[in-house]
Amino acid sequence: MAPFQRALSGRCWCRGRASAAFGGTNSLMMTLLTGVGASTGTARGTARLIHGPDEFTRFQSGDVLVCRTTDPAWTPLFGMASAVVTETGGMLSHAAIVAREFGIPAVLGIRDALNLLADGETLAVDGSLGTVTLMDTK
Repeated sequence: MAPFQRALSGRCWCRGRASAAFGGTNSLMMTLLTGVGASTGTARGTARLIHGPDEFTRFQSGDVLVCRTTDPAWTPLFGMASAVVTETGGMLSHAAIVAREFGIPAVLGIRDALNLLADGETLAVDGSLGTVTLMDTK
């Protein structure tokens, strides 16, 4: 593993209450989450938190799919997604394999992604480095 990959193997975030550790101001709210870079490339798009198949109709072309995990029923969303972020999974998981087939970046294994990210936020996903950055500032 390259030194820069080891440096990114943890999770770093400052947002909401965590920003108090950085002087207590919320002037810049940034989130950097790290996971397994399972499909290379970069993409930017709107986070769409999908909890199950009953929410598939909310997903729009160009959205970043944020979910707990995927299975074959989720495959049609990959054709519309700009990137995929999951709470579970690794290089051989369904999400990783299908993301590589569709040529879209995927970062998997980000614990609590559904709680740390909000629907509609702008995300930058780097599947090569395994990072997800919240681009919105408030």
